[in-house]
Order: sequence, then structure tokens, then C-alpha cells
Amino acid sequence: MEQDRETGVEEILSNGQRGYLFTNWAKTFSCTPELFFVPESIEDIRQILRVATKLCKTVRVVGGGHSPSDIACTDGYMISLKNMKAVLEIDYDKKQVTVEAGLMVSELNEFLADYGLALPSLSSVSEISCAGAIGTCTHGSGKNFGILAMSVVSLELMTASGKVLYCSREKNKEIFLAALCGLGAVGIILSLTWQCEEAFKLQETSKPLMLEEMLENLETSISSSDHFKFHWYPHTGYVKCYEVNRTAKPIDDNPSWFWDYAVGYYSYELVLWLSSFVPPSIRYVNWGLFKLFHCKPHSRVNQSHKVFNFNCLFKQYVTEWAIPQFVKRDDIYMSPCYEQDTCFINVISYRPYEKSLPHENYWEYYENLMLSVGGKPHWAKAHKLTSSDFEKLYPKIHKFREVCQKLDPQGMFRNDYLKKAIFGPAQKLEVDNKKTNDE
Repeated sequence: MEQDRETGVEEILSNGQRGYLFTNWAKTFSCTPELFFVPESIEDIRQILRVATKLCKTVRVVGGGHSPSDIACTDGYMISLKNMKAVLEIDYDKKQVTVEAGLMVSELNEFLADYGLALPSLSSVSEISCAGAIGTCTHGSGKNFGILAMSVVSLELMTASGKVLYCSREKNKEIFLAALCGLGAVGIILSLTWQCEEAFKLQETSKPLMLEEMLENLETSISSSDHFKFHWYPHTGYVKCYEVNRTAKPIDDNPSWFWDYAVGYYSYELVLWLSSFVPPSIRYVNWGLFKLFHCKPHSRVNQSHKVFNFNCLFKQYVTEWAIPQFVKRDDIYMSPCYEQDTCFINVISYRPYEKSLPHENYWEYYENLMLSVGGKPHWAKAHKLTSSDFEKLYPKIHKFREVCQKLDPQGMFRNDYLKKAIFGPAQKLEVDNKKTNDE
């Protein structure tokens, strides 16, 4: 019998790929897990966890790899759910759709559009898995719209022991509120049920403004738009404001391959690369970009997901922090929007042709500035904060740790990122004796 069990272990290990190099989309972080698994079923995942428990291995799940940080990295076992992306159920009366966790948000958007449905809000990027989108608190904009996780009404989660739990605000609520921004620490999300609504169109109206003028009218812009954002262009003194509202107008969106890609992507990347050899020239590049693409008002109408999404262009360094303002508050334990409306400020430094450019001093200054006003880093983005820092920022971090400790007492899902940011490298968790509601 013992020999049969050992044979089972070897068979499971043989399904893992050795020497797999994981690199995130921006190519700023990478790792080589001991084994890389692509399971086909829930039972496959359970068996991987069984072996990981036996051999004391760390397990991390990776989605689209879009996070510009090391949140997914591990030298243990890495699991991709890219083969588990089925649409499981559609409830037309409730406008709810249940999908497997590996489905990309971009694929979900197209599926929903075919059935006359849509998510109420989206982030700028949809090439991320459904589980990854909620697990790192991916967000859109709009004072009346929460982060994407607020559109999830229930989920199924596999704990470190292989047990599958159904979680919602009515059942296993504590686990649900932890898993909605679980950072991969609570367990492996298997499926999610999204609360959708009837498909809608959006009109995006953009215009240039001086930075000072925009700031003077910021509250009015936020209140008068369903969704509001602005992009600041260094060295110009200008921002471009985007006011996005629902509309019944016909679709009117005419993208140009020449301007959007030949000039706005390929030529722009080349010019940025050339300017990196003469750094003072970047101010002229920024002015040129603004004059070519952003100095005139513009309006377009399209399906919601085609307006919400934004072309991130090429590889980049990114840091993003949340301070009180724009996005609707929530009650998710580790959400930057926990009990406060929140504004996300995203700073980008492009890496033309993947060239490494100095940015560390700027990042450090920006992080210190954000900390001084109570800011919190986006969980998917790189940052230098530790668990002691986050204890001051998240009042529910102790509850989050308790849930994780109850469901994963050996710390199977805790990689170096989580040990540093949440648990501490050798932190002893103080878990009370009351039972977390996981029945």
C-alpha cells in the first residue's frame, strides 16, 4: 500500500514541468519554480496540494502574469489555471455568470457581450485571470463603483488540505471577505460567480487642461461623471481628462492603425529609446507626444469593455498607490478601499525595447510622499513595505492572518512576497480558539 502511494506521488510529480522560467508581462520579475503544473481539473489541483504538503513545498498560482511585482514568484510549485477557464453557468434572471478561475477577464468580456451582459466596471487591463483580478484588488474608476471584487457574489475555494469551500456573504463570510483580496494566501480560487448587468455603451469625452485648472475642478469632474480619470504629462504642465458616462448613442469609434500603432506605439518606443541616451531630451519627447495625440478634445462611443480598457503600450516599470478619494469604499479585509473611498495614482516609467532605466530614486520619493498622506500600495505592484508597515494601514490584517492560519496552518501558499508583506519572515500568528465559519 505504501508503495502505491509513493508511485502516486511520482506520477503527480511527472506532470510538472522542470526548468520553466516564469516572467511577468513587463519582464521586471522572474522565477524558476521547481515544478510548473497546468492542471485540467479540481482533482488534479487537489493531488498537487497533497504532494506539496507531503514534501513541504510552497505553492503559488499564476494567472496572466500581468502584475509588475513578484507576488506570483516561488521556487516551489507554480500552478497555472489556463486550462480551467470554462463558463459554468448563466442565470439570466439574476444576471449572474459563474466561471472557472482561469478564464481571462478579456474572454469574459467577449462572452458577456455575446449574451447582452457586462460587468459594471473594469480596469484598464483585461488580460488578467478572473481569480487574479479579484485576488489583487484590481479596480476601475468612479465614485459610485467599487473594485472588481465587489461584483463577485460567491466563489469556490480549495484550502491547503484539499477541501473545497463555497463562500459568499451568506456562507463562510469571513473567508469570503479574506479571499476577495486573498493575494493567493487564503487558498486556490476554483470558480467565481459574477454579478453582471445588461450590456451598455459608454461615451468617453477627453480634453486637455492645465494641471492647476484640473485640480481646482476635480471634485466637480468626479461628481459629474460615472467614471473619471486623468493622465499627467511631465514637463508640459498639462493633463488629459477623461469623463466617461453611459449613453444610448450609436457606436462611434474609429481607431487608426497608423496613428495608434505606427506612430503611437512603434515610433514612440523608438523615440523613447533614443532619448534614453540623452536624458534631457525627454521633455521634448513628452511635449511632442502631447501635441500629436492629446492637445485636442476627443469623443468616442463603444461597448463598455472597449472603453474601459486602455492600451498600456510596451514594457514598463510601475508603482501605484491608493489614497482617499475616487473609487467606492468596501468591506474587504485587505482592500485598499476598506471603509474609505479611494483614489489610485499610477506612475509609469516606460522601458523601450525592454531597456533598464534608472527609476529607483523617483519611486522612493513617490512612496514616501504617498505614505505621508496615508497611502497604500496596489497589491499587484512593486513596493518596499513590510508586514509591520501594513499593520498600520490595514485594520483587518490580523483577521486576514487568522483566516489564512486556519485554512493553511503550514503556510503552503506563503511565498517570499507574502512573508515580507503580510506574515513576516518568522512571525508567530496569534489565532484565537473560536472557529472560523468554514462549514
